[in-house]
Amino acid sequence: MQPKNFPFINRSLLKTLQVNIGYKCNQRCSHCHVNAGPDRTEMMSNKNIEMLVNTFKTNKFSTLDITGGAPEMHPMFKHVIKEAKDQNIEVIDRCNLTILTENGYEDLAAFLTKFKVQIIASLPCYLEKNVDKQRGYGVFKKSIQALKKLNSYGYGIEGTGLTINLVYNPIGACLPPPQSELEITYKKKLYEDYGIHFNKLFTLANMPIKRFADELKRNGSLEDYQSLLISTHNPSNVENVMCKSTLSVNWEGFLYDCDFNQQLSIPIEGRSIHLKDLVDGKDFLTGKPIKVGQHCFGCTAGNGSSCGGALAN
Repeated sequence: MQPKNFPFINRSLLKTLQVNIGYKCNQRCSHCHVNAGPDRTEMMSNKNIEMLVNTFKTNKFSTLDITGGAPEMHPMFKHVIKEAKDQNIEVIDRCNLTILTENGYEDLAAFLTKFKVQIIASLPCYLEKNVDKQRGYGVFKKSIQALKKLNSYGYGIEGTGLTINLVYNPIGACLPPPQSELEITYKKKLYEDYGIHFNKLFTLANMPIKRFADELKRNGSLEDYQSLLISTHNPSNVENVMCKSTLSVNWEGFLYDCDFNQQLSIPIEGRSIHLKDLVDGKDFLTGKPIKVGQHCFGCTAGNGSSCGGALAN
């Protein structure tokens, strides 16, 4: 019998603060669960940026995971990274790659290199037609251009300490293949065809919310996809889901159990909690229940899916 309700889970020790600093993006991808795009204007205010910076000084987060939109388009993007690095916090930039090719961002690769920012970059396939179908015409060529630039700075090259991990997500309503096997193919194809190096491949399932859910509704496959996620639920993945150690923050500074709950407006603990509530450094979240729903099966289906890739291989 298929499970109908997602298991109850509690938060463990928080290690990562994942912050969406704005929905503005130079792309408009069909699978985007935050509906980001060039016409979005929502951006984290300078006041909330400073609150964010203060949480580094009063809390024990070891990693700052910056996302968007294209987070690099926020005017305070570099400021946040500098402040986090001053507190010896590991910084992740969730980059769409093409932003490195845009006018006004020519120095971005050099900046990321200087501060040894870990890059997690979207590249849903090693084939041009598949990438352009999902992310827009010309995106693949720009992505390859950006990867070559990052390689020239040392990203993905052994011994440099500069990490770039790529992200694969399926084109349609299906689960990703085994991560380790696909990584071998990615590395072979990208090196043979373009001379590109990278560190690891992360496989992510598409979450049936926002823009991707709308697409599934239009072609009549939303219920089938949700059923697929439920029927392939792997209970062993539950203990490794990212929400147990990651706290999500939206562009307005409010806290959520995960990025997906954020987009579905499911507040942490069922109430509004803001960054300002973290500034005093008191840990009032560890051990507390995490808000779950049907969408959570997207993280535990098959080999599992998280912002760090598959939960099992």
